Amino acid sequence: MNLYHCMIDLKNDAKAIVFAAALERWMDHLVSQGLVLRWRLFRRKLNLASGRHRDFVLEIEVEGLAALDAIFSHACSRSEDVADLYEKVHGMIDAVDYGLYRPFPDPERVERVAIL
Repeated sequence: MNLYHCMIDLKNDAKAIVFAAALERWMDHLVSQGLVLRWRLFRRKLNLASGRHRDFVLEIEVEGLAALDAIFSHACSRSEDVADLYEKVHGMIDAVDYGLYRPFPDPERVERVAIL
């Protein structure tokens, strides 16, 4: 399992609740396609965060790098329904920072260390 972590700020004219609803439709679509395992959206509370943190945090769990690649390919497919779902979310985003994380220590690394 890998965690794709996104810190998001919306455009000034975007409504947070509209963004959340559009994101839910997009993420639920990706889950229904078997591309995403789970996802969660968080919003900063009481404006309590350092300057490097954005207003929203989106966590997307995927099986591995191949699944992440499949999501990008799916988003780029530009079929009408996919494009509509994607653009409704993407069009509200002003800035985003990404990171890809894995559980640590992961089973593969633990096994390699044990062999040494």
